[in-house]
Parts: sequence; C-alpha cells; structure tokens
Amino acid sequence: MQRWRGLEEIPGDWGRSVVTIGSFDGVHRGHQLIINRAVERARELGVRSVVVTFDPHPSEVVRPGSHPPLLAPQPRRAELIEALGVDAVLVLPFTAEFSQESPETFVRQVLVDALRARLVIEGPNFRFGHRAAGDVALLAELGRAADFGVEVVDLQVRGTAGDGEPFSSTLIRRLVAAGDVAGAGEVLGRPHRVEGVVVHGARRGRELGYPTANVETVPHSAIPADGVYAGWLTADGELMPAAISVGTNPTFDGTARTVEAYAIDRVGLDLYGLHVAVDFLAYLRGMEKFDSIDALLDRMADDVKQARELTDAL
Repeated sequence: MQRWRGLEEIPGDWGRSVVTIGSFDGVHRGHQLIINRAVERARELGVRSVVVTFDPHPSEVVRPGSHPPLLAPQPRRAELIEALGVDAVLVLPFTAEFSQESPETFVRQVLVDALRARLVIEGPNFRFGHRAAGDVALLAELGRAADFGVEVVDLQVRGTAGDGEPFSSTLIRRLVAAGDVAGAGEVLGRPHRVEGVVVHGARRGRELGYPTANVETVPHSAIPADGVYAGWLTADGELMPAAISVGTNPTFDGTARTVEAYAIDRVGLDLYGLHVAVDFLAYLRGMEKFDSIDALLDRMADDVKQARELTDAL
C-alpha cells in the first residue's frame, strides 16, 4: 500500500480512483464496511482504491483543546486500513487554512485534480468543506459535473455493546472511558489498543515480583477507566499475555495516572525505550487501596491468574 502525506506526494501518473474520506479513528466495524466497499468497487471498475484521512484531528484545529481521545494513532490507522486491501492512504495535513476551503474547492483539488476520482464511497452523514457545509447530496451534485459517481453506504451496524447503539467512534470512546473494553472490542472488531514508549517508573512492580512496562502513551490516547485488565503486551513483534493496571497506584499514594503492563510469566525482559502496544481484553476489577503489601500481593496474584486464564482461552 502506498502512503502519502499531502497532495504533493501523489504520483503524477496516478490513474483514476475509488475514494473514501473520513477521520476513520479506530477503523471500527462501521468504518470497515465503507472501506471494504471502496476496495470492492475499485476492483470491479479496474481502478485503485484510496482512503483519505486527516492529521491532526479536525476538531483540534477548528476548536483547539477539544481533541477527542484517539482510538488509534495515525500509523496504526494506516496499518489497519492496509489490512483491508486498500491501495493507498492519503493523509491530508489539517490546518487552519485547509479548514477554510469551500466544499467546491476541496472536491476540485483533492477528488478531481489529485485523485481523479471515478467513484466516491461515503456514509450518509458525511460532511466536508468549511463549517462542514458539504453533504452527500452536494457531493453527488459536484460529482455529476466532474465525472465521478457517489455511492452511499448504510453504516448502521449494531451489536450488544452500548445496549444496541449504532457502532461509532463516539460509542467506543464512551465504552473505553467506562472501562468496558469488551464492549469496545465488539465495536472495533478487535481489542482496544494503547501504544507508547516504555519509560522508567517507580520500579515497585519489580520489587514486588511483578515487573511492569510503564507505558508513556501517545498524546490524546483513549485510556480505559482506572482498574485492572487482562490483555496483551506487544513488543518487538512478540505478543505476550499481560495483566494491565491503569491508575495512580493508590496503595502507594501515587498521583500520576499510568498504564502499566505485566507480561505474565516472563523473566528478564528489558523493554525500556521500546515502542510497545497494550491490548485490553477484559476488565477485572477497579483500582483499590490496600491496607498492606501482603494484601496487595494476594490480589495481584489473583489478577494474574484471571488474566492468564482469559488470554489462554483465546
């Protein structure tokens, strides 16, 4: 898959395309429907498929400080999109100037001149251009004048998560914030992931016999609610069952909120400085303050046992 940042990176001889546009944060099951449709239609038409997305998130530029918690950083989004068979991803730098472009200018510069769109696939609520003035009806009108079609895909996927609420990035963020990582995983189609670099912490886990990777998460990451979780730690391409703690370590009167993962039954791991991924499978319990170290150790042993059983079952 080709990856471009900005229109200037698109090859001059790039042919016609089937295009879909959106933030696609999380590349959840609803997003997968629309991207899969774009790939399918591109193959039918004998052209290539392109996903257009933005960085940073548009809300951070339009309303500074309102950046929603991210479900997947840009590189991870590209990996997930590539796995769906897309030919190219175009990341458009979202600037204040770009946000002022009219729907007509966006269509001309991006869809017509740069990507030579033959067909654009979108969901029914797609909006684009300055102040989100453009909708699918306007896109179809502009497409008729510019020789590309528009196909609208119904994205109303539902499951048990959120009491049957339609799948969306907003729903996932709410589930993650509540600690319902199992529900978030249902909407995503995979466990919710947090990424970052392993940094030095207080080293209490090592002293207690449970050395943890203290993950300095990517800015704006959607971090699950404080508590203990079962999941996996991935480092250097190796997937390891893990017991994961999110919170401030109240037994030790901590104040900084951290994400720490203990790779179950692994000895001698040196992960400092590595970029790692933490996948959340299931919520085990809330964060607690224990009266003694022995009580904490007993509970940690039980946490690890539960995490081992849950990950072994998959």
